[in-house]
Amino acid sequence: MTYLLDTNTLIEAKNRYYRMTTCPAYWSWVQRSHHAGVVVSIEPVGAELRRGNDELAEWAKNQNGLFLPVSDEATQQAFAHVAAYVASQAVMMKTGAMEEFLGGADPWLLAKAMTIPGAIVVTHEQFNPQLRRKYSIPNVCEPFGVTCIDTFELLSRTDARFVLAD
Repeated sequence: MTYLLDTNTLIEAKNRYYRMTTCPAYWSWVQRSHHAGVVVSIEPVGAELRRGNDELAEWAKNQNGLFLPVSDEATQQAFAHVAAYVASQAVMMKTGAMEEFLGGADPWLLAKAMTIPGAIVVTHEQFNPQLRRKYSIPNVCEPFGVTCIDTFELLSRTDARFVLAD
């Protein structure tokens, strides 16, 4: 199983429950899970993280291979399908929502997931079919049959354990 991390999962972890100095085990777990072929993200997520001026930006700069490219033909074709779907929904959305969604990493995350059999997107965004102010990843993943979970479900599914040494 391949889990693709959204930007918000890493930012939330850093800012709230897995601060880098408080819970370094989480960040080691991400690295180990990546090397085991379980956890990845995409280059646009890496670019968003590296634009920051904090410890997460520095961490992201040193994560060779974690951020997969989206320039491959399969991802480009999947992105075109995502963009067409988003455009078909634009009349129901707030003005500018389509441009905002397509201008960020989110549609690329879904497109990459569509190219990896059984891939699951990890995000803290919630499925809400009534949402009209912005496109949420789970809302756009649903018609493509891509599963979305949050960080805590990911940790549960992968049996992650952060145990203090005695």
